[in-house]
Amino acid sequence: MKKCMYPAIFTYDTENNSYIVDFIDLIGCTTEGKTIDEAYEMAQDAMGLYLCDLTDNELPKPSLPPHNNTELKENEFITLVYLDLNEYRKKYNNTAVKKTLTIPMWLNTLAEKNNTNFSQVLQEALKAKLNIN
Repeated sequence: MKKCMYPAIFTYDTENNSYIVDFIDLIGCTTEGKTIDEAYEMAQDAMGLYLCDLTDNELPKPSLPPHNNTELKENEFITLVYLDLNEYRKKYNNTAVKKTLTIPMWLNTLAEKNNTNFSQVLQEALKAKLNIN
């Protein structure tokens, strides 16, 4: 298991009533959320997206606490954001998987006459069934 922990600065944005998250060691990796919990979940997702395509040898070395040299404003705090990178990679792996299925012949004939992309239809149906956008 490749477990990653990176420090992030959470800033409360009074204008938008939300939290902005910036990672100290992942340059340009920024996200936000309306609540601290939502901001933390979004931070995990942003970190996963940032790190997902890197090999384990390419992962930036996280700076360790304490972050005494990091100047924080009154509306900021630092916390470690944790992510199991292997689980994240599995969850969002887009590698195609071959599936064997059966449908009635009449439906197959009609679909083929209409140049139906069976893979696309199955993906769309599964996403609709699972409430995935």
